[in-house]
Amino acid sequence: MDFTSLQWRVLTALILAPLAVLAVLFLPTAGFALALGLILLGAAWEWSALGGLTGWSARMGFVALIAATMILLGLLPAAGVAALLLVVTLGWWVLAVWLLRLDDPIVPCPGPAPARLLAGLPVLAGPWLAMTHLHAALPQGPALVLFLLVLIWTADSAAYFAGRRWGKAKLAPLLSPGKTWAGVYGAGAGAALLGLVLGYWLQLSPLALVAAVVLCLVTAFISVVGDLFESLLKRLQGLKDSGRLLPGHGGLLDRIDSLTAAAPLFALGLLWLGVLS
Repeated sequence: MDFTSLQWRVLTALILAPLAVLAVLFLPTAGFALALGLILLGAAWEWSALGGLTGWSARMGFVALIAATMILLGLLPAAGVAALLLVVTLGWWVLAVWLLRLDDPIVPCPGPAPARLLAGLPVLAGPWLAMTHLHAALPQGPALVLFLLVLIWTADSAAYFAGRRWGKAKLAPLLSPGKTWAGVYGAGAGAALLGLVLGYWLQLSPLALVAAVVLCLVTAFISVVGDLFESLLKRLQGLKDSGRLLPGHGGLLDRIDSLTAAAPLFALGLLWLGVLS
């Protein structure tokens, strides 16, 4: 039986989603941090190619750099320092929004690119810090991580179906011709509904409930930025996918690019709401 690309995507998602849910809900935080770290190190291997590295030793050196960064972040004792680093990571994604303001066609420039490689530090280590910090916030920490995943999955699905149904105006035709503004609005609608769910679940005050809805909206928006930023790197390197590990999805980065951008902002928002300490 020959599978279409969409069928492969659905089959891969049906396998990976339950595994992700089980890992989030049933692994202790140390185990979750290790599992997430291994996934992000696999993504770091792909990122090294987007940064122009070709030799095995050079690419492994980059993976080792990301691993060392995660270990150092894991040794941080103070939640205040963790919050500061989340702010720094958030600052990076604000810069990424500015970088995505493109008016001219992208000219591929393959080869080693130090700036692209360094960008991998906040993009890959940031979500590891954010999600392990979320997971450790017992008793509701694992459920908050799962909520973040559901938020990203909902935003992606709503964007896809809204774009297919109403999409005409292109969001970023130079980067991702398939993305439309209708898709962004669909993602926002799905995120807003989940923001209401989050507020009622956490029994937030009316003002904090509004803040939770805004947080979910902004998280959905920045997840789109993460997707587009990876598209920019692939086009600069002249690649179609970041890898071939996941049938129908490409590489690990192609599957988690939205999450890498969304996780730090979501965790930072929960810190500001007082849900995390």
